[in-house]
Amino acid sequence: MTRFKNAESNHPGICPNGAEFEVPEGANLAKALVANGVNIDHACEFSCSCTTCHCYIDKGFDSLEPAEDDEEDLLDQAWGLKSNSRLTCQTKVGKEDITVEIPKYSRNHARENE
Repeated sequence: MTRFKNAESNHPGICPNGAEFEVPEGANLAKALVANGVNIDHACEFSCSCTTCHCYIDKGFDSLEPAEDDEEDLLDQAWGLKSNSRLTCQTKVGKEDITVEIPKYSRNHARENE
């Protein structure tokens, strides 16, 4: 089991006080977030065709498998891209504890005025 810690969010409706929970190794990060009450956007329903589930892995980034080409191509379109950016729908939890930060903005036009 990996301990997951979500940094305090910039989104009032998405885990504003942070969260901490355990996730089994190999679990899909986006699905684990949603299952544990972190309402991260996932406009494409976890199919790697948008960037609304973009996040920053602040701790434990090197314990994750590298992003594949499809994810890398989409990340180029993500708002606020950083060297520790990942799409949660394409990230499998590794052996180490991770800390995730959800960026303030995403490319989800349906939520841009919230």
